[in-house]
Amino acid sequence: MYLLGPLYRVVAENYQERINHFPLIRLIFYSLDKALLYFILFLGLRIIYLRLKGRPWRWGPEILRGIFTFYLLLLLALTVFRGIYFPWQVKIYWQRSLSVINLQPLTETIKLQYGQSIIDFIYNFYGNILWFIPFGLLQPLLQKRRPHFISTVLLGMLLSFSIETMQFFLATGVADIDDLIFNTCGAVIGYWLYWLFIRPFCRRNK
Repeated sequence: MYLLGPLYRVVAENYQERINHFPLIRLIFYSLDKALLYFILFLGLRIIYLRLKGRPWRWGPEILRGIFTFYLLLLLALTVFRGIYFPWQVKIYWQRSLSVINLQPLTETIKLQYGQSIIDFIYNFYGNILWFIPFGLLQPLLQKRRPHFISTVLLGMLLSFSIETMQFFLATGVADIDDLIFNTCGAVIGYWLYWLFIRPFCRRNK
């Protein structure tokens, strides 16, 4: 942990023994640390790119692009690159059995619902939906052409499928069709929020 190490150590010393699901807290800290690290790198490369192209820095679009980029970096850090900081640490497991993929919709979610830990159910169900609401909300704002519901949802589904695929080959998570379903639902909700609240505002300011 390179940026949030001191803060994490304070939290761990005071709360590690008090919180039952502290590994989730640790995952969040590590993911935030990685996302911030690569976001700083992204900002540097973005500034160099604009300089080389002779383009001005437009605060509105660049802030929006930055928020979306940080969101994607954090999402990937939480779901795919959990124990990976640098590209050379990536190890691909080509020989994994397809039997570890859950292709039965809602089966594992129902098991979690009636399991011992309600936290696991909440994170699996609501967390997978909430994590993709920003995608459905922000992606239409970044489209140069007129955004469409179908394209936004399909891109959200493609992102979710890519995450599940990488989790399988990197052995950093469980590839689960439930995640794909809930992620897509999150993208749908995000687009509805964009349509209801942001789109009318954008049209008035044209």
